[in-house]
Amino acid sequence: MAEHEKRSCAVRHGVFSPRLHGVGGPHNTGEGLVQFEEHEEEEEQRFITSRSVFNKVIGRATTYKRLLLTIKTAYEDFISELKRREDEDKKAQRTVASLTSLPKSLVTCQRLAEQLRVRISHLQSETSNLLEEQRRQKSSEGQRTWIPGLTVAESEDPEALDEHLRRLEAQRAALLDRKSHCVSLEVKAQLHVELQSVEFHREELSTENHQLKILYKRLRCVCDQLSRWEEEEEKQVPLEELLGSTLENIRQTSVTNDDDDDEELFETEEPTGVNGSELVADHLDRFIELFDSAQYEDAALVAARSPQGVLRNVDTMEMFKGVTAAQGSVPPLLLFFQALLITSPPGTQLSAPLSLHCVLFALRHGASQLVTHAITQNKLTLSERLGDILIQHALEDASVADLCLALATVVYEACGLNRKTALSMCRRGLIHSAAKFMHHFKDLTAEDFIWVLCRSPSLTLLHLLTEPQHSVQAAILSVGRACSSLLVDPHHGELALQLLDSFISREVLETVILEDSDSSVDVWINVASLCSELKRPDLNRAIMSVLLDQSGTGVLSPDLEGARLMEHVFL
Repeated sequence: MAEHEKRSCAVRHGVFSPRLHGVGGPHNTGEGLVQFEEHEEEEEQRFITSRSVFNKVIGRATTYKRLLLTIKTAYEDFISELKRREDEDKKAQRTVASLTSLPKSLVTCQRLAEQLRVRISHLQSETSNLLEEQRRQKSSEGQRTWIPGLTVAESEDPEALDEHLRRLEAQRAALLDRKSHCVSLEVKAQLHVELQSVEFHREELSTENHQLKILYKRLRCVCDQLSRWEEEEEKQVPLEELLGSTLENIRQTSVTNDDDDDEELFETEEPTGVNGSELVADHLDRFIELFDSAQYEDAALVAARSPQGVLRNVDTMEMFKGVTAAQGSVPPLLLFFQALLITSPPGTQLSAPLSLHCVLFALRHGASQLVTHAITQNKLTLSERLGDILIQHALEDASVADLCLALATVVYEACGLNRKTALSMCRRGLIHSAAKFMHHFKDLTAEDFIWVLCRSPSLTLLHLLTEPQHSVQAAILSVGRACSSLLVDPHHGELALQLLDSFISREVLETVILEDSDSSVDVWINVASLCSELKRPDLNRAIMSVLLDQSGTGVLSPDLEGARLMEHVFL
């Protein structure tokens, strides 16, 4: 009866619920467990609320207070037991889940083990291969079977060995062919001895020839003096005195004339006739032999030193131009030009076509020092075309621009091309030197100055040309003419505007216009009109104001009638 009363009271106050605590119903099935887990947090809150309410009921009760406390204690014990069972169920579920996943983990471990076995097998195979290779290398080193120029793999490859054998056979054939053109060391030594003997004999003959020629000149001088003495009707000087003075003059002049005698002697020693033809033929044969064997450097020297310059021409240049050398070596044509310039004495110039081709080819291959040597030593035929080539290369290659412009200045100045000389100086930045150069040459015209300014615009140069160098010397370029010419050009109009702005900023515009005797009023009116067209009305007003302030343009107009007419126009 007491137990029944406890249950009734607990159920009546909502503290105990069979569904909530898993007593009866579907709590033993999986569905009930899932529902319990889903509402676990909600049931916990309900339990806390019920316990709080039950505590308040116990606090207000007086008669059944002890009974209610007993019920509460029994209820809490019951709830603790239920939680313990739930914890055990959860542990059991985890155990079951872990047992369920064991087969998957086992399969994964077996797969990893199989992969490791394959990897170990592969490493063992590589190790055995490396050991075998090491053994072969040690064996090859011991037997010294290495072939120079081949790797280990190629030394064991039959195809690579066959290819290497073919290369060696080709090299052997080339060496044998070269050997066929050579002689033994004994023959070379014998020829060297003969050559020394011939050279010694030649020196003796040259010395004897030199002495005989000096004697001949002295005798000829004495003979000339005697002939003139015999032709004289009145013998003013005795023969003995004449001969004595003549011999004394010969002794005094013999020392200074020895060098000239040597030069004349060696000039007359060049072979002529049959001997000269044989020498030319030998040179040609030697050149052909060297050229065909691809010995281009030696062939170029033979061509440059050919007798009478028979191979220093455009045809030989075309031969070198038509062949190519190995990669990384000097081009044959450049070797030919080098030989020509090195063997030529200063002042001996190449022909104009050879000069142009030499400079152009040398610049393309970076041999600017060769071009500098050739021009400074006067070994080229200088022309306007040669200077233009240097200018073009200066515009294309900034690294040698200053050098090419300096060489072009030398070429243009030597050719008398003064305006191109001034232009090349301006392009080098030598503005003051260019202006001084143009002041010096009176043959330059205003068109030449404008031509230079259009190709090398410079406000500094324009100032130097339009300002007088000295107080008594007028400017070489009229300001009005320069401005009218530049303002018409859309690319250089800004230069003229800058010049006029500088005059206004210095407050000298009026003085410049009045002192510009080479420009008429019409020229300045045209300048003002062009300034207006270029959207510079301020310059237009400034120029027109100066013209209007001259009292009817009396200063600018040549006669009184013209002054009145211009005053009427302005008003």
